[in-house]
Amino acid sequence: MEKDEEFYQKLFAGMMLAATAGALDAYSYLYNGGVFAGLQTGNLILMGIHIGSGQFSQAGLELFSAVMFMLGVFIMRVIQQHYPSEIALKRQELTLIYEIIMFAAVAFLAPVLPRLIITGLLSIAAAAQLQEFRMLKGKPFTSLMMTGNIRTFAESGFDFLTTGDQKARATAGKMSLILLSFVIGAVLSGFFLPYLGAKTILISAGILLITLIFGR
Repeated sequence: MEKDEEFYQKLFAGMMLAATAGALDAYSYLYNGGVFAGLQTGNLILMGIHIGSGQFSQAGLELFSAVMFMLGVFIMRVIQQHYPSEIALKRQELTLIYEIIMFAAVAFLAPVLPRLIITGLLSIAAAAQLQEFRMLKGKPFTSLMMTGNIRTFAESGFDFLTTGDQKARATAGKMSLILLSFVIGAVLSGFFLPYLGAKTILISAGILLITLIFGR
């Protein structure tokens, strides 16, 4: 891997991707009727709750999000096969552009398209990010779901406090910034949604655009 191809494994890129994901899922949940775009575990839990309470139309929306997320993974697999790891940087740039276009489309089409379609578009975009960006400093990483990152933060923090391991301290520091970035993204969507409405998703697009610019 060339030096510049490592950009999307660096902490800055990880923080920006996490902020994008936080903003995306907060937007999807608040604006799009309580459905997550990326957090499919949450959707499956909500689907079970709504089936149990007889709210089948809402459960169907959550199931649709999960299905469209899988479709997004299929699309990314086609792209990954066309752009193998030898040209990973170009593929990663294309993925960011692809996400930005999807978010921009949602920003302007959400007021006129059915909620089902918007759910699908957001889930496809979320899948692209999860499928493509899976490493941070050479280690497994997810920018969409924070459970594993919280575990890593806690484990590393414990190891540093009990053994003084400086590598564990560095890992805990990186994970704390990733978690903070995710929360900040969600805060931005929550704050701006009453003012921007459907166009709040452009926050996620803007964060990805910054990431793309710095990665070139």
